[in-house]
Amino acid sequence: MRNKRQNGKCVRKRAGNAVLRRCISISVLFLCLGTGILGLTGCGDGNAQYGTADGGKVSGDTASHGGEREMPAVADDHAESGNEKAASIDFDHKLDAYRPLKKEYNFYFTYKIVHPWWDAVAIGMEEASKQYAERGVTISYEYLAPRETSAQDQINRLSEASGRGFDVLGVDVADVDIVTPAINDLIAKGHKVMTFSSSDADRDDGCDRIAYVGNTHNYEDGALLTEELCEKLEYTGKVAVMVGTVGAPCHEERALGARDVLAKYPAMEIVETVYDEDSVEKAYGLARRLLAEHEDLKGIICCNMSNPVGAARAVIEAGREHEVVIVGMDHDQEALHYLKDGTIYALGVQDCYSIGFDTIQVAVKIADGQLPGELYPEKTEESTTIIYQGDAVAMLRVLYGEIN
Repeated sequence: MRNKRQNGKCVRKRAGNAVLRRCISISVLFLCLGTGILGLTGCGDGNAQYGTADGGKVSGDTASHGGEREMPAVADDHAESGNEKAASIDFDHKLDAYRPLKKEYNFYFTYKIVHPWWDAVAIGMEEASKQYAERGVTISYEYLAPRETSAQDQINRLSEASGRGFDVLGVDVADVDIVTPAINDLIAKGHKVMTFSSSDADRDDGCDRIAYVGNTHNYEDGALLTEELCEKLEYTGKVAVMVGTVGAPCHEERALGARDVLAKYPAMEIVETVYDEDSVEKAYGLARRLLAEHEDLKGIICCNMSNPVGAARAVIEAGREHEVVIVGMDHDQEALHYLKDGTIYALGVQDCYSIGFDTIQVAVKIADGQLPGELYPEKTEESTTIIYQGDAVAMLRVLYGEIN
């Protein structure tokens, strides 16, 4: 295997049974060395599935975002549950029965920004590549992103990669409106393009991409977390919505889900919606300002992995951790500590491992000229688990090797 760095990110090359080498952050390295990364079971029946702290499943449809929705119910007393089922660890990921038509494949994947969330996706990619190697199939791929989110950067990267003979180009879409024309142009020129991770551009967006692997229920994630916040606040109070990148489908859809839920409750009010560009430091600065300018702020809804950390830092600094309810996304180690101490009320954790694993499987089939249908769906749907204070210790142990 050969690794090199570009823009702070690894180009991962898989070759035969070469020794597996990682080039990821120390925090995510625990995922490789211990027993853990989320291995939640996705579904392919067109319905979003969520794991809850009580170990059950609740469902919500994935129809268009217009109009009212009946959102899934959740169990009571999450914060003190002490239930470890939310970890839902499952390493029993095996390649399906499909037999690749070639012995070697070369893929190119680009995503929104250098960030630990995508490092976790890469671990699933590595495992799938390893299993293909055991079957005598070599998977090589480049996995790159900029240090700051840029739709134009994605277009430039895809354009450059299109001239290097990759079997499949994959992109985690930074902005649907900007990136879709570039994807369509590549498809028209005969390139095979898929989307993956957390942000799709689909047929309804006018995008001709072949398939998508990842979170297909971002709207529901945002809505479900917001329902939790509203219940905690007894359906009254002023809240802020913190989003990541302008135009990023996953972030915008979660924010839309949050707004639609808040609109149902007359005593709930959004004071501001702000964007942190996937930066913890920017999220911290924005949260500090929100707290200073809105002394009666009661809640913060966070739509990506960076802003729960920034929001929690600011709330603690202001001495308002017992006044302001925070809900947000994903498995950042610092965020899990804030969940543990009660500063954050709830986190929606996506199954990054399965996203990476399934992305490689789908890319192989796309490379072989197989279209979505019986062999794989147009959208391979992965799951989200909502976790609470009582689940934080187990999650920290499984994901980061923390014993105490």
